Amino acid sequence: MTDTIAAPPVPEARLIGETGLAARVAAIAEPVLEQLGYRLVRVRISGLSGCTVQIMAERPDGTMLIDDCEAVSRALSPVLDAADPVDRAYRLEISSPGIDRLLVRRSDFDRHAGHPVKVEMAVAVEGRRRFRGILLGTEGGCARIQNPDAAVGQPAEILLPIEDMVEAKLVLTDALITESLRRGKAIERAMREERDARGPEHRSRHQTNFHRGAEHRRTTTQDEGE
Repeated sequence: MTDTIAAPPVPEARLIGETGLAARVAAIAEPVLEQLGYRLVRVRISGLSGCTVQIMAERPDGTMLIDDCEAVSRALSPVLDAADPVDRAYRLEISSPGIDRLLVRRSDFDRHAGHPVKVEMAVAVEGRRRFRGILLGTEGGCARIQNPDAAVGQPAEILLPIEDMVEAKLVLTDALITESLRRGKAIERAMREERDARGPEHRSRHQTNFHRGAEHRRTTTQDEGE
């Protein structure tokens, strides 16, 4: 009998992505992240500190610690140096998505059902491009949003195609903060137990890396909300 080797699971695709230069950076970064076991959330490029390339990433369970940011920075920095997608010196930031995070995959919309969300559409739905309401999960390729302030005669719920969204983001609330803090404490407890098991020589470090290449200054960071 011939043994069969199971194929690795196919990573869940992002349904909301970038355009322009940010899309080029994302195309370089995403395969590296997937090889390390992380998922790309979003790439943003801004004029902060001359030029800042922010890469938001996470583990499949939605967590992202300082050690994770450092691991991503070490692996991704030489790849970006070689590809050189940005035509000027820039500061690279690796961070978690944060508490009021962006939703980019179908599973994100299901995982955070019950929380308020803001959505901006590329294609108008019922004459509108911006929506705000309670996320109820997904139905097919759409996110179901409840409008608690719907007027008489207006639908209390609406389906928004995820692939037609420009951005979908959780709204910062006390309930969301409480949930994030509870999850963070559980992660810290698990990390402490793992470090105790590995011995006192293991230390968590925060580092800033300087690469000559095109003189990019690269830093590893973590969102304060995590």
